[in-house]
Amino acid sequence: MRIFQALEISASALTAERLRLDIIANNIANVNTTRTPAGGPYRRQFPVFAVREGMVDPQAPFPARLWPPLTNGVRVVGVFEDRSAPRMVYNPSHPDANAEGYVAMPNIDLVTEMVDMISAARAYEANVTVINEAKSMALKALEIGRR
Repeated sequence: MRIFQALEISASALTAERLRLDIIANNIANVNTTRTPAGGPYRRQFPVFAVREGMVDPQAPFPARLWPPLTNGVRVVGVFEDRSAPRMVYNPSHPDANAEGYVAMPNIDLVTEMVDMISAARAYEANVTVINEAKSMALKALEIGRR
């Protein structure tokens, strides 16, 4: 039934956007972290998403098998580090300052993180709306059988 497919697609998007929001929160929390276990300042992280391909059901009626496979949502490929150079801030009194007095700060731009956060929140809200509408459609379809 295609209605459940819509729910599955939106559910995968909700999971992906929640992960995206978690990563953004982690980036904002570490905006001033100059020491990491790997050495050096914290590096901005970002998720990479990809299409999760669907399968054509071999048991489906004949016309349905002719349709192309449907996309069944999104999957997270991985979480990667931004390899851009750290921001160099002049602060000779900082314990991590180099010989010239500059401190390597994380390559995080708060404006970019806030824009990404708003985008993720809007995508999350849109997928919640899709789930609610699919649920409403299913309930309306059940009402047809009652009459």
